[in-house]
Amino acid sequence: MKNFSKYCILSLMALLISCKEEVEKPKVIYGKSEKPKTQISSDTSKIVVADLPIQMVGTSVLIHPIGALSVSENRGSKIESTSYDRDQSFVISNSNEYEITGYLSNLKFQQVGSDSLKVLTDKPVMIERITYLKNFSDKTKKQLLVYVLEDMDSNGDGKLDGSDIKNLYVSEINGAKFIKLSVDLQELIDWNIIESQNRIYFRTIEDINKNGAFDKDDKVHYQYVHLLDKELKAIEYNPI
Repeated sequence: MKNFSKYCILSLMALLISCKEEVEKPKVIYGKSEKPKTQISSDTSKIVVADLPIQMVGTSVLIHPIGALSVSENRGSKIESTSYDRDQSFVISNSNEYEITGYLSNLKFQQVGSDSLKVLTDKPVMIERITYLKNFSDKTKKQLLVYVLEDMDSNGDGKLDGSDIKNLYVSEINGAKFIKLSVDLQELIDWNIIESQNRIYFRTIEDINKNGAFDKDDKVHYQYVHLLDKELKAIEYNPI
């Protein structure tokens, strides 16, 4: 009985250690050059599909969300969505008047009255959120989209997903001038728009001790972008 109890205790300790290791999985895996691996493996169990087009209120552009669906082998030919709404087959995004969410691999843009489609990017990305700056656009007539996405396999698991570093991007309403605002290897914390200043403010965190995690020992960066500038770029400031 004593041996059985000892076995149970050891098994429980092993389970707790395993769970801890899973929780503390590094966000960034550095190589010899202190840069993460970027190679992404293709997943043959998924098929690429597009949702029906979305038109943001007050714009003349149709946005076609593109993403992947997982094919479940143990359920015959049934297809399961990999978007937020996993119960709806073939659905890869959710949207309202000013925002699109999902796990999207790309977007295509179509001008109203035209049949031609323009792709957002030719690089691997996973787009989680697209926000149309409606009030800013109404005031300035400059129509912009803001993106939260992953663009690098920072943890080296061979895929882009929510476990990789999040970044902040911006583009015009038709996908033109798709620009990265945040810095490579800095995790986006949050962002907002201050309409009185025509600026986006955002925070990122840098893994300065190179331990692969973002924690209290790392550095928080504060930045803003003046949206009326001809060339959009982040400017760092120090509020502390």
